[in-house]
Amino acid sequence: MWKRSLSRVLGLVLLAAVAGLWLTRPQHIEISAVPEREPDLANGERMFWAGGCASCHAAKEAKGDDKLVLQGGLELKSPFGLFRVPNISTSNARGIGGWSTADFITAMVKGTSPDGRHYYPAFPYASYQRMRYEDLIDLKAFLDTLPASDNEVAEHDLLFPYSIRPGVGVWKLLYLDGKRFTENPNWDGKTNKGAYLATGPGHCAECHTPRDIFGGLNAERWMAGAPNPEGGKGRVPNITPHPDGIGNWSATDIAFLLESGFTPEYDSIGGSMASIQDNWARLPAEYREAVAAYLKAIPPRETMKAENGGG
Repeated sequence: MWKRSLSRVLGLVLLAAVAGLWLTRPQHIEISAVPEREPDLANGERMFWAGGCASCHAAKEAKGDDKLVLQGGLELKSPFGLFRVPNISTSNARGIGGWSTADFITAMVKGTSPDGRHYYPAFPYASYQRMRYEDLIDLKAFLDTLPASDNEVAEHDLLFPYSIRPGVGVWKLLYLDGKRFTENPNWDGKTNKGAYLATGPGHCAECHTPRDIFGGLNAERWMAGAPNPEGGKGRVPNITPHPDGIGNWSATDIAFLLESGFTPEYDSIGGSMASIQDNWARLPAEYREAVAAYLKAIPPRETMKAENGGG
C-alpha cells in the first residue's frame, strides 16, 4: 500500500514539475504576428532616445556620436549580484546584427533570446512589453543603421539562486502579463501619449517605483520613489504630484527639466538621470510636454517613511 501511495506522490510531483516547466518556458513572437510595415527611421530614432538605449548600452560616459556605439559592458550592481549590459550593436559576432525583427520584438516584449534563453529583468522588458509593434519595428530599423562593435561582454555574476536562469520564468509568470498599452478614456490625447512614452519606451517606473521582495514593481507605490537600484546611498525621487514629490511643479517645470536638466530652483540633476535627461532633450518638445502631462495626472503618493533615506 505504501509503495502505491509513494508512486502516486512521485507521479504528482513529476506532473507538477512538468507543468511548471511548461508554464515558465521562454515565449517567442512568431514572424506571422509581426505586422508588415515600411520602417520609419525618424520614429525609430525617437524611440531610441525615449528608450534610453544609449544610457545603458554605450560606453560609460560616452558623448556625441560615441553614444551611438552600443558596445555594452556597463556593470550594474544590485542586491541580486552584478549585471553586465550586453552589446546590442550591429556586430553579427558580438551584437544583434544577425537578429530578425521577430527576434528583436521577442526580446523586447517577452524577454527571450533568439536561442531560447530567458533574459534577466534588469533588461526592462516588463515595461517594453507595453510598446507598439510598429514602434519596435522602427526602433530595430534604426538600430540597424548604427555602427558595429566587436566588444565582448562577460556574463553576469549573480548570487545563488538568482544565477539559475530558468527561474526567471517564474518571475515572468508573476510580472510579465503580455498586455500592450491601452489608453485611459478619462485622459486627453496628450496625457495618453505621455503615459505611453513614460510606461513603455521611457520605462520610468523601473527606477522610480519601489519593488517587492521578488524584484517586481509595487504598483500601489507607482512612481513614489525607490531606493537606489544599485544599493548605494541616496534614493530615486518621488515623481508623483504629491508634496513629497513634484506636487509643486507645473507641467512646464517638468518639461523644462527634461529639456535643460534644471529644476524649478535651477539646481542641476546628476547621476544616471543626467544621461536620461540628455536623451529626452533630443526629442521633440511635444514628447516632453506629454510626459509632463502624464506625471501631473497620476495619483499623488507620499514617500513611505520606511523608504526615507533608503540606500
